[in-house]
Amino acid sequence: SVSHANLLSVGLNCSFGASDMKPYVKQLRRVSPFYLSAYPNAGLPNQLGEYDETPEKMASQIREFIDEGLVNIVGGCCGTTPEHIAKYVEIVADVVPPAPVEQPRLMRLSGLEEFVLTPGINFVNIGERCNVAGSRRFLRLIQEKKYEEALQIARKQVEDGAQVIDINMDDGLLDGVQEMTRFLNLLASDPDISRVPVMIDSSKWEVIEAGLKCMQGKCIVNSISLKNGEVEFLEEAGKVMSYGAAVVVMAFDEKGQADTYGRRIEICERAYRLLVGNGFPPQDIIFDPNVLAIATGMEEHRNYAVDYLESVKWIKSNLPGAKVSGGVSNLSFSFRGNNYVREALHSELRYHAVQAGMEMG
Repeated sequence: SVSHANLLSVGLNCSFGASDMKPYVKQLRRVSPFYLSAYPNAGLPNQLGEYDETPEKMASQIREFIDEGLVNIVGGCCGTTPEHIAKYVEIVADVVPPAPVEQPRLMRLSGLEEFVLTPGINFVNIGERCNVAGSRRFLRLIQEKKYEEALQIARKQVEDGAQVIDINMDDGLLDGVQEMTRFLNLLASDPDISRVPVMIDSSKWEVIEAGLKCMQGKCIVNSISLKNGEVEFLEEAGKVMSYGAAVVVMAFDEKGQADTYGRRIEICERAYRLLVGNGFPPQDIIFDPNVLAIATGMEEHRNYAVDYLESVKWIKSNLPGAKVSGGVSNLSFSFRGNNYVREALHSELRYHAVQAGMEMG
């Protein structure tokens, strides 16, 4: 949630004495790429609100932190005195501080809980029912201000295994900024839902930025593209990076939506070079190379699914660190009303896309 800020250090202060703080310092050391600080209290307060741990006892506990390579910066909070700090000076005189722990370059997202996309995770399921463009029920609940029922849709998706929740408020009759802000703030108050990361989904930048301002963890922005040129693309990407989010990049540029293999890889490579060249972490880039409808009766649409799969393979082989997403349901748009055919097509495409390297959808 804070690593994008290029911090000097992260750490813990107050709350506990050194011995009780130690397990949490260990957890921080495991995940933090920064220097680590610890400013414990002189134990826990007694019945009179006073702190009993002596400078000698605290120093011995802090020495354990140092010997185990847990901290770079030490200090004291409640109950500590100049005598406590003087003892610290004595015990650190001969110490070489540990270097920050180098972390693998993985996509790291978070709600209240961390979600790390490791190689062992085969596919990330994104819950897409909190989308006014894709769910009539969700749209009706938002229009009628029935937010508790709308939250229940999000809650059910998390219970059913969604690892990320997509939120979209793009409807002509809604104030997208207001509704995105309200819903995300309500969602944040429910730990059963907010434990998973959020995907802020909108075609309007002002709605995306309103959502980013509500995020307490690390989310995904869906989406930006080269539709309006490089200047706007990099400006929006810079803001996404400043808020510490990952980003979905659509295969869309000034000429329009990519609908061939060649156009897909051309746009994705161009976007990747622009982003990485301007400091965007490659592991936080997600490409959507456009799943388009087949069986439309038009000859040029026959190869859309194959082109998508080949594009996924190319991205995974040529754009290091980048991830791939896809709207699988778009494939069967021509078969609306025939759910058996649609489900079969979705299953087949998802199987082959995951084999090719698609990580989420």
